[in-house]
Amino acid sequence: MTKEVKRPTSNISGNSIKPALSESVEFYIDNNRKAYECIREQDEYIDYLESKLSNAKPQQALPVVPDYVGNAVMKINLEHLFTGYTNGINGKAKNWLERHKGVKSLGYYVCQLRFQGFTIEKPQLFYLKNKLTRKYLRKSKHTKDDWNEDFDRVETVNNKTKFTQAEIDSMETGSYEQIEVAE
Repeated sequence: MTKEVKRPTSNISGNSIKPALSESVEFYIDNNRKAYECIREQDEYIDYLESKLSNAKPQQALPVVPDYVGNAVMKINLEHLFTGYTNGINGKAKNWLERHKGVKSLGYYVCQLRFQGFTIEKPQLFYLKNKLTRKYLRKSKHTKDDWNEDFDRVETVNNKTKFTQAEIDSMETGSYEQIEVAE
């Protein structure tokens, strides 16, 4: 008792499948054309952006200010700047700012430094080594004219062994050689 299985009838005739195939082929061809066009437009836009970027001027570097100016600028109460109140700026920093502000007002220049940023200059430091004794110069941090020499060049709470070029220029350092301090 086996059940007889009949072939199913199909509503699709040989002629009715051809238009469906041709429509799907056209659909894929059209979509491929659209995708190709989109990719071509994106490539053109990328080329445009790259040329625009290569022609762009480099961004201007942040202004470099001495440490004392940077500290003064950050301590200033900006509300007082536009009323002419500048007691928050020490004299040395105020003089530097006045010399470097150009045609801008002091208040504008300080605000520009605060909001656009600035870089604190790091002066190059040197050890001074006596050419005859091979000892390093030390200066007392507490007294004005207390100088001595030692083989050790480590700074202590009481002694300074690193000097800026400006400090060296103000000294008579004929018998000393300058040795750059490594970072």
